[in-house]
Amino acid sequence: MGNEHRLLALLVCLVLGGGLCAAVLGASRAAGPRAGSAAADFAAPRDMSPEPGLLPAGPDASTGTVTVDCGRNGEGHYNQDNLVVSPGLRAGAHHTHAYVGNLSTDALSTDASLAAAPTSCAGGDRSTYYWPVLRRTDRPGRDPRESASGHGNAGEIVPEAAVTVEFRGSPVGKVVPMPRFLRAVTGDALAYTAGAAAQVRARWGCSGTPESASAHYPRCPAGQRVTRTLVFPSCWNGLDNDSPGHRSHLLFPAVSGVCPQGTFPVPQLRVSLAYDLPPGVPFALDSFPEQMHSPKTDHAMFVNVMTDERMQEVADCLNDGRTCRT
Repeated sequence: MGNEHRLLALLVCLVLGGGLCAAVLGASRAAGPRAGSAAADFAAPRDMSPEPGLLPAGPDASTGTVTVDCGRNGEGHYNQDNLVVSPGLRAGAHHTHAYVGNLSTDALSTDASLAAAPTSCAGGDRSTYYWPVLRRTDRPGRDPRESASGHGNAGEIVPEAAVTVEFRGSPVGKVVPMPRFLRAVTGDALAYTAGAAAQVRARWGCSGTPESASAHYPRCPAGQRVTRTLVFPSCWNGLDNDSPGHRSHLLFPAVSGVCPQGTFPVPQLRVSLAYDLPPGVPFALDSFPEQMHSPKTDHAMFVNVMTDERMQEVADCLNDGRTCRT
């Protein structure tokens, strides 16, 4: 919403008061631009904050890393479904997700269908990893591989130039294997209208300054890629593969690295994305239309479809402090 619209809405509020004021503000916000993101959503590299370094490893830390090569969605796996949050509901996301890993994932997937599907990941990992697409809003068109339209997002999908799927251990202890078919969510797709930042997890940056990042979209210099990193919760309750709201069974550790009481550290998933975008071009996340493409609403989902044996190998690598790659 532009400044002139805000001022007009506030003046009307002074006259109408309470409930009508809220309606006016809501309508004014809804009338704002939807194709792109607001200028306030962007930050220059100089305005980004240094990323916190890795926590010092304790004597029982699991210091290894495991990188799974899953490609960068060269198959064009896109849809508007969300198997984790809206299973069984076609186009339930109201925006488009990009995928790596399991090539069959959609709203109607089951544990059995995922376990039997082909995958883009090396080593036979049939897990599914997905996130909202990024769009260039100065270019028209919908990718013909998208299966639905009219969800309020416009512009050309920007393909990922690089995708890194990585698992890390815990700085304070050994990790236990994730259970097969564990569901996980990171980020908050409703953060803009909720006005809260507790679940905002994505960090944006530029490839030339990997030590700095921001919760805002970056304005990167020529020759540098736009980067986007999503870290998943890694403290499991030891019982459930999912939960109401899809969060309480899998929590984030405290800033000290310690898991909340009653949970155990599992491998921490990090999905890192990079995009080739010329300096100054407008771009934005797909989002629910009312979320105004805010970078705060970035999110991602994961379903673990590794075999128990493969997941045990991941945990062993992390616990042994090795660097492993598939």
